[in-house]
Amino acid sequence: MSADTKIAELLTELHQLIKQTQEERSRSEHNLLNIQKTHERMQTENKTSPYYRTKLRGLYTTARADAEAECSILRHALDKIAEIKSLLEERRIAAKMAGVNSDNDPPRKTMRRGVLMTLLQQSAMTLPLWIGKPGDSPPPLCGAIPANSDYVAKQGDKVAARVKAVDGDEQWILAEVVSYSHSTNKRHTLSRRRIIPLPQWKANPETDPEALFSKDQLVLALYPQTTCFYRALIHTHPHRPQDDYSVLFEDTSYADGYSPPLNVAQRYVVACKENKKK
Repeated sequence: MSADTKIAELLTELHQLIKQTQEERSRSEHNLLNIQKTHERMQTENKTSPYYRTKLRGLYTTARADAEAECSILRHALDKIAEIKSLLEERRIAAKMAGVNSDNDPPRKTMRRGVLMTLLQQSAMTLPLWIGKPGDSPPPLCGAIPANSDYVAKQGDKVAARVKAVDGDEQWILAEVVSYSHSTNKRHTLSRRRIIPLPQWKANPETDPEALFSKDQLVLALYPQTTCFYRALIHTHPHRPQDDYSVLFEDTSYADGYSPPLNVAQRYVVACKENKKK
């Protein structure tokens, strides 16, 4: 089965799941309305009788079952979305490795800076939010949680890579994994020590605050409007899933050695391997 055919099938399944979600939500609204009306009657009568307690217990039990059913459908839909994104990424990488562009376009010139910055912003915005079941712990590469020590980045993964600049100095840049050699323990031309995989999920501050960097923690963050990572301190962490970190970049041009607070998306903040300030 071709990737296009598989994607079309997944989109059809996703559409059905969205319809099921709406149907489930509409069905549960009647029960929620009954809960509201029961509370209003209790307030009007200014009493909580055994009858109302029993009725509310049954209504809330039904409401919980409805919510769990809707949650199950939504999780299934998120799995479909992840599968579609994976297939699209595989197709993009295959076209790139073959030296051709999607839609049979002619080879493109170097990407304009403005276009690249827009793509980086879109990548940060569409990074999926980790939504675990009750009791689940966030996995590696969720927010501030690093990859396992034996993790091998996949082709197409975005990473922070330590490379030598033209002047000979080393710097951390945003890069994409092209290949991995088990025999030389290298990705493309860099050793594993020079690679930091970027987060693959956003951490939810409301449910998984332990998966976020803490205030004053030293990190590497992508400087706004560039593709380079620099050392920074966490000023404030996200308070909502869609929020960015506020960081203070090391900058000797300021009296205290740090820049004013700048926003950086969760996608582009990773743990700093160097502890000493240079």
